[in-house]
Amino acid sequence: MSRVCELTGKGPMVGNNVSHANNRTKRRFLPNLQDVTLISDALGRSFKLKISSAALRSVDHRGGLDAFLAKAADDDLSSKALKIKKDIAKAQAA
Repeated sequence: MSRVCELTGKGPMVGNNVSHANNRTKRRFLPNLQDVTLISDALGRSFKLKISSAALRSVDHRGGLDAFLAKAADDDLSSKALKIKKDIAKAQAA
């Protein structure tokens, strides 16, 4: 499984370890991913997602999963999150 946030698309970054002697070796900066269960108010059910801590704070700030997905760009979302977004939009339209 890839280390990518399902809501924001945040993935690993590449950089250098720099020693005291200024030797440089490649390293990866991995995102802080957590397995969380988020509840959709419109659908009345919960979803398990692998998201970054920053995305979790953003979901809380925007007022829940439904509000976050309504504003989120489709190209950042995973296929699972995109399906949830479409189901929420369909439920709110009805």
